[in-house]
Amino acid sequence: MTIERQTLGKVRWRLIPFLFLLYVIAYLDRVNVGYAALDMNRELGFSAAVYGFGSGIFFLSYTLLEVPSNLLLARFGARRWIARIMITWGLVSMATVFVDTPLSFYLLRFILGAAEAGFFPGLILYLTYWFPARERARAVALFMTATAMAGVIGAPISSAILQLDGAGGLHGWQWLFIIEGLPAVLLAPVVLRRLTERPADAKWLTADERDWLTREMAKELEHAPDVHLTLSTAFRSGRLWALSALYFCIVMAFYGVSFWLPQIVQATGGLSSSTVILLTAIPYVAATVGLVVIGSRSDAKAERRWHVAVPCLIGAAGFVLTVLAPQTAIASLAMLSIAAFGIWGALGPFWAMPTAFLRGTAAAGGIAIVNSIGNIGGFAGPFAIGWVRDATGGFGGGLLALAAVLVVGAVIALSLPAAPSTGR
Repeated sequence: MTIERQTLGKVRWRLIPFLFLLYVIAYLDRVNVGYAALDMNRELGFSAAVYGFGSGIFFLSYTLLEVPSNLLLARFGARRWIARIMITWGLVSMATVFVDTPLSFYLLRFILGAAEAGFFPGLILYLTYWFPARERARAVALFMTATAMAGVIGAPISSAILQLDGAGGLHGWQWLFIIEGLPAVLLAPVVLRRLTERPADAKWLTADERDWLTREMAKELEHAPDVHLTLSTAFRSGRLWALSALYFCIVMAFYGVSFWLPQIVQATGGLSSSTVILLTAIPYVAATVGLVVIGSRSDAKAERRWHVAVPCLIGAAGFVLTVLAPQTAIASLAMLSIAAFGIWGALGPFWAMPTAFLRGTAAAGGIAIVNSIGNIGGFAGPFAIGWVRDATGGFGGGLLALAAVLVVGAVIALSLPAAPSTGR
């Protein structure tokens, strides 16, 4: 076994499963409001527009604080800053148990976004310390399978928690926020012990492995063409803003379907809340397959643009087919699974694109900028579907709008210049 395979294999097994676990918890805390909404909206009298606005407002505070949070992570170190983020978001997520009016719902979702700001781009930045560009799409895809697996794992767990309705005088949706917010708080101390800041500090690698990886990452920085090292140069890069617009399109579809998936399925027939939640695991299985297959293929072909554009088009086709298919739970789940395969499949190759030309402060701030602007789509997607549903009584118009946004994303992806460090 070569030193490269041996070292990267150790790094992969050391970091990816743990980061995967952290992001499962983060993503579930972010979208479990979709599961809670099946009963919460009825019990609190929330309209589709109220729910859509409250779901999406998370991303406004998240966006405002993303860049400063990531710069602080670069200053104080990943271990301490990620642990801090986890404690605060876990406590705020658990506090959602006190929601009783639209205003309190908006307020807690806004605070939750502020608490979690910087977590995801911080983990993306952290991966750039450990994986060369040629390995990054697969590494990001494996880590981001957490967003899909959170649906697979979270669906049966959330369904079971909802059965606690009435226990201790609380509704099932209240128990959902308490139980699913607690792991973030409990795992924060583990982050401090488990994560290593840089390859040079990794005592779990041999001396030869540490030296090879440290040299490899330094060599990549020295020889990478068109690399931005400072935030000011990154700001002047048209590619950064184009990538931000592309990510907006992906995220708008991503969260548009994530927050509304249970209610879209429930609208197809008189299924119970617990059954609906269990069925929503199916599109997330397809999403997991898309992440792994497309991310691995993108690395193998050393190509990014088409591996983002084609999955966007697959996602768009899935939404169109959802509208055209018979309105049954089976048909809707099948078509939404196609959409999920494409949307999630675009994520690994996408995140290999900005990390190929951003380093140093530019990486900390630039990745946060892309994620911040992109995540405005996390507000726009859920809100648009809620608004259209209130106006039309159905989900068809909202899904077609998401399909159109994904087509725009595919066009932007193909308009980007080929990155020499990652191939065409």
